[in-house]
Amino acid sequence: MTYLLRGSVQLTLPLELPVGARQDLFLVGPSNEAAVHHLDHWATWPVRAALLVGPRKSGRTLLARSFAARSGGMIADDAERWSETELFHAWNRAQGEERPLLIVADAPPPLWRIGLPDLRSRIGATPVLRLEAPDDLLIETLLQYLFDRKELVAAPDLVRWLARRVERSHLAVLRIVEALEEDAMLRSMRRLTIPTARAALTGNPLLLDRLL
Repeated sequence: MTYLLRGSVQLTLPLELPVGARQDLFLVGPSNEAAVHHLDHWATWPVRAALLVGPRKSGRTLLARSFAARSGGMIADDAERWSETELFHAWNRAQGEERPLLIVADAPPPLWRIGLPDLRSRIGATPVLRLEAPDDLLIETLLQYLFDRKELVAAPDLVRWLARRVERSHLAVLRIVEALEEDAMLRSMRRLTIPTARAALTGNPLLLDRLL
């Protein structure tokens, strides 16, 4: 099951997610709350479809699954890879059945090149919901969440230290945590500190402050 976690959760997250927790959470913050708000109000959509765009690893599939579970709607994930005719019929079916369709893609047109004119016009009439690059609060929350999932013990000062230095993307946060997990396994130590993180990440291109 997918859960939406809202609000300023950097202080409460360790209580919500004890070590070893395995819930799938979509973390809501300023960079994505407009998209979440629109999906929460699907019953008022004048067009029974929406286009959700954002970078990979931004949680867009988790958000789409949560939306489908709550609304009974349909998902067209990785829509750029769908047959344009199939996607065209899915859009029309959503209108006819009044069952919402959430189309998930990397980017909206014209970056997403659509050849079928009828589909292009329908996607052009579909509201675009964007998952932006994570803000500072979301990066801290995401770091702590990933550490908890991987059963790594990270003090708040380490989370803040990393959040100030990591590249501002969901994928970079994930890769940094994976690098620290690999180092922790080599050291046979699940507790992370700033000195151990500095040693493990020196030269990592995903850190904005190369000097650490």
